[in-house]
Amino acid sequence: MKMLLTVEFPHEPFNALVRAGTVGEIIRRILESIKPQATYFTEQDGMRCGLFVIDVQDPSDIPALAEPFFLNFQASCKFRIVMSPEDLQKAGLDGLGKKWG
Repeated sequence: MKMLLTVEFPHEPFNALVRAGTVGEIIRRILESIKPQATYFTEQDGMRCGLFVIDVQDPSDIPALAEPFFLNFQASCKFRIVMSPEDLQKAGLDGLGKKWG
């Protein structure tokens, strides 16, 4: 199942890792581990933020995707199911509209 993983990085320990010169290597290792289909970094609510499109085969995959961010950055992680236009087309919205509209 395709999901959007939103990670909010608190200023600390992120700032300390930037100063130590290790933040890039940690992020590289995490990305190699979680293998996102797409990766974006931005600002959200005044904090550093990462947006990752990931494939979750089973709910038991969630800890392996979140723990690297929790343990290295004390980050918060939010998982949301996402659909491509093709996925939405398969949803049968016309039929649902007739049934429920």
